[in-house]
Amino acid sequence: MEPKTPEQSKTTLTDMVLPGETNPLGNLFGGELLARMDRAAAIAARRHSTRIVVTASVNHVAFNKAVPLDSVVTVEAKVSRAFNTSMEVFIDAWIEDRKSGERTKANEGIYTFVAVDETGKPVKVPELIPETNLEKERFAAALRRKQLSLLLSGKMKPSEATELKAFFI
Repeated sequence: MEPKTPEQSKTTLTDMVLPGETNPLGNLFGGELLARMDRAAAIAARRHSTRIVVTASVNHVAFNKAVPLDSVVTVEAKVSRAFNTSMEVFIDAWIEDRKSGERTKANEGIYTFVAVDETGKPVKVPELIPETNLEKERFAAALRRKQLSLLLSGKMKPSEATELKAFFI
């Protein structure tokens, strides 16, 4: 299985915010944005693994900026780290200024997907080789996030959380 780069999984979805997708303040419903992020992330995970993928968890979502009616929203997703059968996908959501076209980062999320076969059994995924500084930062942080999640769920002992020890020692 050949290793892949984050760029090979890059997925970009662009769409407009329509009236039926907004709350009473005229901003995009959070759930609507989550669905767009999930679709982009699933495509990125599928591109990396070339397999069926299922959402395992939504690890983090930050709604930093409201997305107003009629905005052009671009959701960009890339695999940030591949483990044995799972992949962490980092998603950035951008909005465009109506007049200048300038893009502003509005929100971000981190999802985890598992690659499965046709029976739903998890299957191995290719290694990920980060290239840019941002990709390398996200790659390193993904292991810390995974260990923290396993630790909090009781699936990992504190002594096994090698990447987290630096925070506490």
